[in-house]
Amino acid sequence: MNADFSELRTKMIDGQLRTTDVTDTAVLDAMLAVPREAFVDEKRRPLAYIDEDIEIAPSRYLMEPSPFAKLLQLAAITPADRVLDIGAGTGYSSAVLSRLAGSVIALESDPALAERAKAALAETGGGNVTVIVGQLDEGYAAGAPYDVIIVEGAVGRLPESLFSQLGEEGRLVVIEGRGNAGIARLYLKTGGSITGRRAFNAAVKPLPGFESTPSFEF
Repeated sequence: MNADFSELRTKMIDGQLRTTDVTDTAVLDAMLAVPREAFVDEKRRPLAYIDEDIEIAPSRYLMEPSPFAKLLQLAAITPADRVLDIGAGTGYSSAVLSRLAGSVIALESDPALAERAKAALAETGGGNVTVIVGQLDEGYAAGAPYDVIIVEGAVGRLPESLFSQLGEEGRLVVIEGRGNAGIARLYLKTGGSITGRRAFNAAVKPLPGFESTPSFEF
């Protein structure tokens, strides 16, 4: 059966995003414009629009549409913003971000995924995206400061180095915690200080490299 991806994309917007309080027109338009199926393996393309995380490599996933869209909405991205997309994977998130921001750094630790991202972005647009291969939990200091940093997966910890790469009034959006205990948070840098607030609950797959540091118990 050949999937009508355009129809599936519209159903994703109406059935998964609007119904979970995603109301930002720019976010909805960006996700409607990007062909999600172009960023997954051919055998998984019929599943590109399901409301689940989709595996793109061992232990790596394309985030479920609803929490991803809610993170974008939370970040309040503007056309003037410079964005760091941590864990860009095959480039889908960066493709969507490219339609919201002025420029995007797509940071990916897996060279094979980075090459897939470059190819998919070349096919679907995203001329304002630069794909960088590097360690995810270190961010990309060479491109700092950023107006927005988004982390593409659940984390157990956030390195201080990421906050140092935010510019004044910069925002970092992330899901902290594993499984059903995941909580989306918005961090804001003002006057050199970081404040954070809880935004919504979300269960997404973890992003490798951000595991909690074990503590000693006596």
